[in-house]
Amino acid sequence: MVTDMIPPAAAPAFLARAGWEHAAIVPLAGDASFRRYFRVLDGARRAVLMDAPPPHEDPRPFIAIAEHLVGQGFAAPRIFAQDLAEGLVLLEDFGDLRVKEHLEASPAAEVEVYTRAVDLLAALHRLPAADVPAYDRDVYQREAGLVTEWYCPAIDLSVDEAAYVRAWDAVLPIVERSASPVVTVLRDYHAENIMLVDEAVSHGLGLLDFQDALAGHPAYDLVSLLQDARRDVPPALEAAMLAHYRSIARPPADFDATYAVLGAQRNAKIIGIFTRLWKRDGKPRYLSFLPRMWDLLERDLAHPALAPVADWFATNIPADKRHDALQDIVAA
Repeated sequence: MVTDMIPPAAAPAFLARAGWEHAAIVPLAGDASFRRYFRVLDGARRAVLMDAPPPHEDPRPFIAIAEHLVGQGFAAPRIFAQDLAEGLVLLEDFGDLRVKEHLEASPAAEVEVYTRAVDLLAALHRLPAADVPAYDRDVYQREAGLVTEWYCPAIDLSVDEAAYVRAWDAVLPIVERSASPVVTVLRDYHAENIMLVDEAVSHGLGLLDFQDALAGHPAYDLVSLLQDARRDVPPALEAAMLAHYRSIARPPADFDATYAVLGAQRNAKIIGIFTRLWKRDGKPRYLSFLPRMWDLLERDLAHPALAPVADWFATNIPADKRHDALQDIVAA
């Protein structure tokens, strides 16, 4: 993983070709991946430089989805210039006001901001899916398997992985046979990836980090938003926003079950990913999110539709091996 924020050597020449020859390049943010972001300043002009170094990263999916979203009227960053060989992309700067920090400073705005975020998803779900791969059984299983691949060994548990796959095979048809339309699933739609922008633009919200978009079920991005891995969303707010989505999107009767299944699948995946970020990539801060993720996963597993998966967890990962158990081991 990238650990420094020194601009890539090819950046000055790339910016010069794009008409930003005299611009300053300042660090903006790192990423859980190899991607890095820099702010580019030239007088009153501002832009963002994405460094997605090959072969680790490929910026083409980001560019394609950004252009698709802009074409559909959503606020994704406009692409100003690109150099695919170097993995450099110059894109629109949405500023610094993320939903996460805005709500930390103005908690009274929570209902209003989340309502807008749900409205945006409902609008996206009324449109045909982008030309992206399907969110299919193989992807769901591969992602859910991250908890047995990374978390279970880290907590020193030997588990029945074949039974885990069978348990998911028993519940994933609920999603696959849903009457809901297939839509563009952004996959990381949450408070750290949504910017507050000009209110005249699509619900006043700017979209980021959508390069892994797939074509799948509408409930997935609602789970991402309302069962946020990095921010506590009160259960009452989650329930209110789901009721709001139902009122405007009119999803089919299977919606609650699919929401629970996708919630459990996503939260199991994230437990595995956050463990991997600590174990493989040397990023221990992600362990602090695990108690929240276990709380969310257990809430989803309580839905009757998840009975086979809930039974597997009850048998294979006892209560004292969840929540902050891994943090305790690391701290010992």
